Amino acid sequence: MTATLTAPLGGATNMSRPPDIRPKVSPMKLIIFDCDGVLVNSEEIYQAAELEYLAAAGIKFEPSAYTQAFMGLSPAMWQAKLEAIGQERAKPLSPRFFEKLAGYTSERSRQDLAALPDARNVIDRLPASKCVASSTPLARLRWKLEHTGLVDLFDPHIFSSDMVANGKPEPDLFLHAAATMGAHPGECIVVEDSVNGVLAGKAAGMRVIGFTAGNHCTGTHGDGLLRHGADALVGAYEDLEVALASL
Repeated sequence: MTATLTAPLGGATNMSRPPDIRPKVSPMKLIIFDCDGVLVNSEEIYQAAELEYLAAAGIKFEPSAYTQAFMGLSPAMWQAKLEAIGQERAKPLSPRFFEKLAGYTSERSRQDLAALPDARNVIDRLPASKCVASSTPLARLRWKLEHTGLVDLFDPHIFSSDMVANGKPEPDLFLHAAATMGAHPGECIVVEDSVNGVLAGKAAGMRVIGFTAGNHCTGTHGDGLLRHGADALVGAYEDLEVALASL
C-alpha cells in the first residue's frame, strides 16, 4: 500500500517511507502438533470419564475449570495434582481409583477414538515439516495415531514427555522435538488446545496456535488460550492453513 502525504503550503512533499521497525519473523520450518484434542478426540473421552469418576469419589469440578487446570499435563503430573486436591478436600482417592479409571477410559477409547474432522486431509498437504509432541506416554501415543490412521503423517517424528525431564507446561518437550528435527524455536509453530501446552510453547520461544476444534473446547476456552499467550485461534482444520501462513 502506498501512502499519500500532503505537504504544508509552500513546502515540499516528503515521499520517503518511514523505516520498517516491525520485528523480523523467521519463516516457518516445523509445525509441532499436540495429539489429544488436536489430532484425535481423546480429550472429550478422557474429560467425561474423569469428571464422572471424580464426582463419584466426592470431588467435583466445573468442566471448564478442570480443562484449564489439568489438560495437557503428563499422566504423572495429572495424578499427583488430583491426589493433592483429594487430600486438600478431605476426599482422598482410593488406591485403585486411577487403575479403575484407566481401564474405563481405555475401553471408551477403543470404542470411540477418532481423528478430528479434516485432520488428515489438511495435515497431509502442509508443506512444512511436521511432528507430534504429546504428554501421552509413547506406546499409548503411537497406538492412538495408528488407531485413527494418522501415524504415517508423522512417523518417525513422534515425541512424548517420556523423552524429557519435565513435561508441559515446561518447554522441554517442544525444545527436544525442535532440536531433533533441526529447527530453531523461532522457526516452529505449535498447534495446541490446552493452556499448559500454550505455556510450554511460548516458554520454548515458539509461535502458538490455540486450537479449539475439539468438542471439549466449550465456552470461553479459546479466550483462555489467548490470555495465556496463544498468537492466533483456530476453530476448525479448514482454517488452519490460513492461520499458519499469517504467523
